[in-house]
Amino acid sequence: MSDSETLDPVDRHAAALAALEGARAARTDPVAAEAAVAAALALAPDSWEVRTGAYKFYFYDHRLAEAVPHAAFCIAAAARALGLDEDWRRIAPRSAAFDGFDAEPRRLLHALVAWGYCRIRTGDFEGGAAALAKVAELDPADRLGAARLIAVVERGGREDPD
Repeated sequence: MSDSETLDPVDRHAAALAALEGARAARTDPVAAEAAVAAALALAPDSWEVRTGAYKFYFYDHRLAEAVPHAAFCIAAAARALGLDEDWRRIAPRSAAFDGFDAEPRRLLHALVAWGYCRIRTGDFEGGAAALAKVAELDPADRLGAARLIAVVERGGREDPD
């Protein structure tokens, strides 16, 4: 049994977050950063913070297909925390305070934007666009920029509408 396996869940989570700090410190060393992310995932695979760190690592490393399952985990975890259906397609604007500043609704929206963007960039235009449309529905003020991303997709990836 390894040292990490003998830690209680709180200590495992703290060790996982410390490992993620190692990933941040190793941004100029992708191999070390990925090793830190893998260590964090091994210690606390059910941690929202660890999974967020993983999807951000893969996203910023342009490994979008590898980011997708971590973003999906975060969507489901945020939905559970809000007492909502884990299937984001069944979430309605009135399901939570998506227009406020509470952490969990924003976590769900951020993860759904990331998941949708990654799906589009990896070839699933329909699924990714549906996710972005759901965020636009839940965030009509477009604070997270989903409507702007949808417009870019509709223009075939061009940023400028002209």
